[in-house]
Amino acid sequence: MMAPDAHLLIVDDDERIRDLLKKFLMRNGFLVTAARDAEHARRVLSGLDFDLIVLDVMMPGEDGVSLTRSLRETRTTPILMLTARGETENRIDGLEAGADDYLAKPFEPKELLLRINAILRRVPEAQVSESVPKVLHLGDIRYDVDRGEMWQGEDRVRLTATESQLMRIFSSCPNEPVSRNRLVEDLGRDDGQAQERAVDVQVTRLRRKIEPNPKQPRYLQTVRGAGYMLAPD
Repeated sequence: MMAPDAHLLIVDDDERIRDLLKKFLMRNGFLVTAARDAEHARRVLSGLDFDLIVLDVMMPGEDGVSLTRSLRETRTTPILMLTARGETENRIDGLEAGADDYLAKPFEPKELLLRINAILRRVPEAQVSESVPKVLHLGDIRYDVDRGEMWQGEDRVRLTATESQLMRIFSSCPNEPVSRNRLVEDLGRDDGQAQERAVDVQVTRLRRKIEPNPKQPRYLQTVRGAGYMLAPD
């Protein structure tokens, strides 16, 4: 079910696409604001908060990947990136920069709607087993399972919507491997190697926030043939 009155920001330099997306999403119950480029989007974001940003990669001036990387320094707002079908590297770059998902152009409007709703559902609908400790310790990082919050000392570690969902999945079964197929399914993505690769990118990003040495992970381990496993202290 769609989040009621969720406010979306559409960022695309193509006026026709902006107008079509805005009308379609408004018909489906969203509040929608549109920006024509990264500079315009920054001005809008300086005064408004959004539930999700739909962001085109290829724009004149600052591109979508650069904007995403910049926004992630201060915001955890979910970002759905729009890419041309052949821009595989741009998709990976976008995910590494902090995007939560991507959709290749051309796309069916219904698929866009499904992706948006899937992203908006991730954090609030995630449930955690009552048998799991309420706080998991990962070195000097602590993760509050009930609140879905991560802290390092007195500083809160910012997590994107997808990273939050990954932590909820892993923390629901600590010290047990979680397959990539399950992660793809639980994150609301389609099956396929491309989506498994996207999950790998998200895990890599999460490791940068919880591991002293992300290249030699201690807490978010790769289990050969089985997937990934969260191994708290």
